[in-house]
Amino acid sequence: MPKQKTNRAAKKRFKVTGAGKLLRRHGMKSHNLEHKSAKRKRAFRRDHEVDASDAREVRKLLGR
Repeated sequence: MPKQKTNRAAKKRFKVTGAGKLLRRHGMKSHNLEHKSAKRKRAFRRDHEVDASDAREVRKLLGR
């Protein structure tokens, strides 16, 4: 039986921590930044955990 291939788009967008949590980057960071507050833009820098309802699908795409 052939190996399961990792979805390359998902691999670039999600990171799995040592504890097994899935992390994602924040959206809305690429344009119209002059309209967003400095506080909001700082928050975009941090990685956020993938919501539990999406985690199963993301794990499947990553081959985990």
